[in-house]
Amino acid sequence: MIGFGQAGGKIVDRFLQYDKETGSNIVRAAVAVNSAKADLMGLERIPEDQRILIGQSRVKGHGVGADNELGAEIAEEDIDEIQSAIDSIPVHEVDAFLVVAGLGGGTGSGGAPVIAKHLKRIYTEPVYGLGVLPGSDEGGIYTLNAARSFQTFVREVDNLLVFDNDAWRKTGESVQGGYDEINSEIVRRFGILFGAGEIGEGEEVAESVVDSSEIINTLSGGGVSTIGFAEEEVETASSGGLLSRFTGDDSTDDLDTANTTNRITSLVRKAALGRLTLPCEIDGAERALVVLAGPPNYLNRKGIERGRKWLEEQTGSMEVRGGDYPTKATGRVSSVVLLSGVTNVPRIKELQQVAIEAQDNIDEIQQESDDNLEDLVNDDSDELESLF
Repeated sequence: MIGFGQAGGKIVDRFLQYDKETGSNIVRAAVAVNSAKADLMGLERIPEDQRILIGQSRVKGHGVGADNELGAEIAEEDIDEIQSAIDSIPVHEVDAFLVVAGLGGGTGSGGAPVIAKHLKRIYTEPVYGLGVLPGSDEGGIYTLNAARSFQTFVREVDNLLVFDNDAWRKTGESVQGGYDEINSEIVRRFGILFGAGEIGEGEEVAESVVDSSEIINTLSGGGVSTIGFAEEEVETASSGGLLSRFTGDDSTDDLDTANTTNRITSLVRKAALGRLTLPCEIDGAERALVVLAGPPNYLNRKGIERGRKWLEEQTGSMEVRGGDYPTKATGRVSSVVLLSGVTNVPRIKELQQVAIEAQDNIDEIQQESDDNLEDLVNDDSDELESLF
């Protein structure tokens, strides 16, 4: 994982925390890249020798001030420094690269497409992007940055996974609190997806394995992807309470009941029809993947297959994969639905429209500012001579 810019670095840092908490071992190696020294110093889990400060000769460690053209330029100029950090990674042990960035700022917005293009030129492993769209209340410049970065990033990666802040910020929430919550939501969803198939010694093996090749095949073909998520709590019979809510009885002996099948199918539907990381219409998705995670005796195979077939009908896709990911430690059953190659995305259309308007406004304001300055300096001063 390569976290580019402030948001990207924080999200990758959070993925490392998730790995530690769950023992998932998703992140084989992590690199943070930024033009702002303070942002790199604020990271907690990415090793210090894997935090790369770029653009020192131009911005002196103070960031690019939301100028993503400058962000792209300094990423190009310092690509060798970034590559030297990647050289220390045993690339033969990774399934894919994931470049993570907020698309509204400067460094990540400009630099992420640059590093993605570079990685694709050098390595045979897939290069994916995880791009975070700014909230519509964050201002015109961030919307303009995001629209330009999005259309560049999506062309340079093998697939762009998108998370839309607009759909997730809660009313009245502080900005910092909002971002911390959003980062947790991102990591929880992608953590289950990327963790599927990573089996440690002595752990349960899935009945219907979802491994990295299933994820890679679902993301093949490029385009934009979104993720749906739903979960329910379950408990063992000895602790009482919520087990019966999931299974319909108080015994774990026969969990493969019609009710359990229905609960699993319902969880798949909730994930697909609930709040997606990038809200969109699910019909027309080119490919999809369903992953059910949780204690092994709750992962009803018939329910997963029914959920997969239902998703096939909803999307109209013939490429809908599905499987389970046994996790003993959690008292929850989670459903993750990856929808790849989505095209009916109103938010992207709106983002592009607002960005075009912002661009026009910026050009108008600049022209007006130049005219006003001209009036101010030249008004009644035609007879004065300039110094040089």
